[in-house]
Amino acid sequence: MMQLRSNGARSAGLLRRRARWSSAAAFAPADKLTAPPLEQSTPTSPVLQDTFGRQHSYLRISLTEKCNLRCTYCMPEEGVELQRKSSLLSQKEIMRLATGFVSKGVTKIRLTGGEPLVYPHFDALSAQLGALPGLEELCVTTNGLVLQKKLGALMAAAAPTKAGVPLLNISLDTMHAKKFEFVTRRKGFERVMGAIEAAIGAGCRVKVNCVVMSGMNEDELCDFASFAASRKVDVRFIEYMPFDGNAWNDKKFVSYTDMLDEIRKEHPSIERDVDTAHDTSKHWSAAGWEGRIGFITSMSEHFCGSCNRLRLTADGNLKVCLFDNGEVSLRDAMREGMSEQQLDAVIDAAVNKKKFALGGNSELDEAGNDVGMYNIAASKVTTRPATPFLPASVCSAAAVAVSAAAAPSPAHSSALTCPSGAQNRPMILIGG
Repeated sequence: MMQLRSNGARSAGLLRRRARWSSAAAFAPADKLTAPPLEQSTPTSPVLQDTFGRQHSYLRISLTEKCNLRCTYCMPEEGVELQRKSSLLSQKEIMRLATGFVSKGVTKIRLTGGEPLVYPHFDALSAQLGALPGLEELCVTTNGLVLQKKLGALMAAAAPTKAGVPLLNISLDTMHAKKFEFVTRRKGFERVMGAIEAAIGAGCRVKVNCVVMSGMNEDELCDFASFAASRKVDVRFIEYMPFDGNAWNDKKFVSYTDMLDEIRKEHPSIERDVDTAHDTSKHWSAAGWEGRIGFITSMSEHFCGSCNRLRLTADGNLKVCLFDNGEVSLRDAMREGMSEQQLDAVIDAAVNKKKFALGGNSELDEAGNDVGMYNIAASKVTTRPATPFLPASVCSAAAVAVSAAAAPSPAHSSALTCPSGAQNRPMILIGG
């Protein structure tokens, strides 16, 4: 098994403040919503742009909270409390929001979960999304268990888009069946491997996502690299990130530089590829390889400066940053009768409150995050107690969570000091 070297110690030093994550029994509901008058709404723009000039063209939609696996880094062992069906977005509401986002400049939609392929209306919804004028890429992040059954429908749904084929991210953290069962707490390794091969054979653009954890799978890095060398696939190694209920600690963390050093032992000729503007992965390949490898360095070298992503949870909350506790209920906005113009104002105001890096969590002190609420309609800051589950509360559509202390600043170090006192949903409810 790989021994972490001196740069591993350095990475551990950067992460010296361990996160304190706590579970809660219930999900806090959004506050009662009152639609702001049009004359008080924030002016909208056709492009979703934040105060740092980042334009958001990529929307991740979580279709369901349900999943047919129980991955250790994604979901607490006891599972998560699922919300009532009435609390989740309907297919019609998803389409209304997706249509609006595409009209405002979103060109890429990724369907996530939970496990999106267990969503009961997946085939019909994916076909509707793929037909949206202006949508260039239809993507799915899946664990692969039922992918082969859905592959035909996915190919048809993505055909009208500019890409013409679905872009698939398939989770696989080990090349060994027994270890797969340990990590996911379920069987199914052969099905996932079969799904990867079937998707590659069908001409899909396939990425394999591997969360790397010390003592679990860092000894398989070279095996995954060899897998990429022999197939038209991107294998992406993801630094282990802290979320509520996943028992994160820095002893499990393996940094980008440590992973790269290990892979170079068997693949010394790999070289850095040129990445595109919004790539989250640092890509590497070698002459003669069919695919390539990449590293998603959310913890050691964040890529927030080029972020173009927004997230929509299954219960209709807009999440402007994966690491930010603040959320805005677009579900409530729609169900309370907001017009398209008012809904656009809420979305734009939320995007304008996006922090420069890591949801602002790199600025948190040991005492935790004192959270306030920003009222879009009245433009006044008022303090509100934190809820048991999300300290930033689940904001009503007329309010966006912001720090009560100061506006965000781009002067962040690229090395993360892990947030203390911060809480977030379990990853399974965010869609990764």
